[in-house]
Amino acid sequence: MSDNIRVVLADDHVFVRDGIKSLLENEANIEVVGEAVDGADALEVVAAKNPDLLIIDIRMPNFTGIEVVEKLRSENNNVKIIMLSMHESEEYVLKSIKAGADGYLLKGSSKDEFLKALHSVSNGGKYFSGDISSILIGQLTSSSLSAEPKQSLGEEMMITKREKEILALLLSGKGNKEIAEALEISKRTAEVHRFNLMKKLKVKNLMELSNKAAEYSLL
Repeated sequence: MSDNIRVVLADDHVFVRDGIKSLLENEANIEVVGEAVDGADALEVVAAKNPDLLIIDIRMPNFTGIEVVEKLRSENNNVKIIMLSMHESEEYVLKSIKAGADGYLLKGSSKDEFLKALHSVSNGGKYFSGDISSILIGQLTSSSLSAEPKQSLGEEMMITKREKEILALLLSGKGNKEIAEALEISKRTAEVHRFNLMKKLKVKNLMELSNKAAEYSLL
């Protein structure tokens, strides 16, 4: 069985698709198995190719990227999805997450960040580029998130404001060093917060953490 990450690219601009293919062509474990020129085409190609990962432009004709994500999730299609956008917009980011996207990548991202996002999402994690993690932190710590969660956390599992910040950064693909820099704390302190968070939520890895965050509406 192949260990390749099978990718479908969906963007209405051929030069964008060609640019991504060029970026990926020398990666031994990544295979572009299909391309789509609009949202409707993306749904058909995903159905036909059954890829591991869909990289899709947020703004396209015949269903936007967000609408494609919503349709796939409503069909219980669990393909991993990275939203591609020119816009570091809070509205777009939050709509993408709410729709069920696993990542949000800016078109100006470097090759290293692009590949990091691809591998992180393919392995069950989340990835949000640029300063997008600050949007997630703002939402997690704001009073606008006071709605009732899908399930209630037990008292022993309640997490602090700092742990919510750690959670947002972890799910945006940041490591301990990057978390420490973002929050202006030591790497050791970041590691302790991460350990305490995962212990409280009774999870062993980032995939379980992501699932728990969704289950209890922590994001």
